[in-house]
Amino acid sequence: MLHFKLSRLREDIPALLKLAAPLLVGQLAVIAFGVLDTAMTARYSADDLAALAMASAIFISIYVGLTGVISALAPIAGQLFGAKRFDEIGEEVRQAGWLAIGLTLLGCLILTNAEQILKISHMTADIEGKARFYLNILAYGLPASMGMRILMALHNAVSRPAVITVVQLIGLGLKLPLNLLFIYGGFGIAAMGGPGCAVATIIVNWFWLIITLSFVLLDRFYQPFQIFSRFSMPDWHRIWTLLKLGTPIGFSYLIEVTSFTFMSLFIARLGTTALAGHQIIANMGTVIYMVPLSLSIATMTLVSQSIGANQQERAEEIGWSAVFFTTCLCVFIGCAVWFSKFALLDLYDPPAAVKVFSVPLFFFIAFYQVFDALQVTAAFILRAYRIAFWPMIIYAGSLWGVGLVGGYLLGFNVFGNTPQFLQGASGFWAANSISLGLAATLLLYLFRRTAARFEATHPPIQV
Repeated sequence: MLHFKLSRLREDIPALLKLAAPLLVGQLAVIAFGVLDTAMTARYSADDLAALAMASAIFISIYVGLTGVISALAPIAGQLFGAKRFDEIGEEVRQAGWLAIGLTLLGCLILTNAEQILKISHMTADIEGKARFYLNILAYGLPASMGMRILMALHNAVSRPAVITVVQLIGLGLKLPLNLLFIYGGFGIAAMGGPGCAVATIIVNWFWLIITLSFVLLDRFYQPFQIFSRFSMPDWHRIWTLLKLGTPIGFSYLIEVTSFTFMSLFIARLGTTALAGHQIIANMGTVIYMVPLSLSIATMTLVSQSIGANQQERAEEIGWSAVFFTTCLCVFIGCAVWFSKFALLDLYDPPAAVKVFSVPLFFFIAFYQVFDALQVTAAFILRAYRIAFWPMIIYAGSLWGVGLVGGYLLGFNVFGNTPQFLQGASGFWAANSISLGLAATLLLYLFRRTAARFEATHPPIQV
């Protein structure tokens, strides 16, 4: 039985928006980092931009996989917060720190030995050298990035995302002058081009970590968690619990990122016009995706807190309220995107041929918002229940199997019977939309089964 009640929306939606609004602002601030890097490096040289594109793709794949593992702290700490077991939150944070150290060493090893990965692209020696230099620099910032991810998970778990958002906005303000300094040079510092972005990024990352740690250390709100009350040796049981939940989350992130990466690589075979049109649509999709993503993180927080408080029925109600509201909102966004497609394209000011190519793709970006909202909301709700393995399997089968393989078959008309309107980039976007629809259906079914099982096995405490 679905415990969704329209009367609950008046209570649930304001609570979701209160948490999701600062998360959305923070997510957009992080996206702005990439926009700044791309725009400013493009003005320096085409070679540096190519090196940045390749190195960024490699780094993002590594980063989302590693930080996805750490993000398991959020639902675990959220349940503890709901149960008012505050001192255990500090212990979980300390154990997440040990896990982050191990993952950081692994990440740094990959970043500083990325030659074989870079050779796949068949770039010139000069571009490959710049990309390698870029990745080597980012290795120095990875410890700060991992530490910051722990603090982000903590703040999401205890319903304080605004703290992280303020820090991210300050970092964005620092990013622009630092990029100017290290990309173009000045004050006795030689121009570095694309790798200068990496120097600016690691400075901001360490700034974020130091400021946020100081705030957690000094603010009285965090005292009940006893994060810095004592030193803890590695607790392998707690670390294994984090790994058991976090590893499939990290792989799920990796599946999402690589599905779009390979989609771009396949579409690149269709020519520069097709790739440029696809990139514009994909960029819009990334920005729009921040809306359901922020709402989903907020939903995970509220659901995990309700589970921790042993309010299983309330947890399910919040989940279905979020599914309903996020989907309705994304239907509205999808319609707005479709009716504003020409105005949105004018913002990018692409060549006429790219604009003509991009217009039909707007149908898919408007259409798939609904499925994207459903699947991401369901996935984060399941993480609140500490369910991540089966969602990972669902993502692999849908995004890789149906999305990529189906897109390849349609886009390149492999069997010779693909309708004209589904050939080329449209085929890849159509298959991607279908894959998200399949993932959403299976994840929502899994949520329903999981919630029913939890209600049966975790009856409310009788007072």
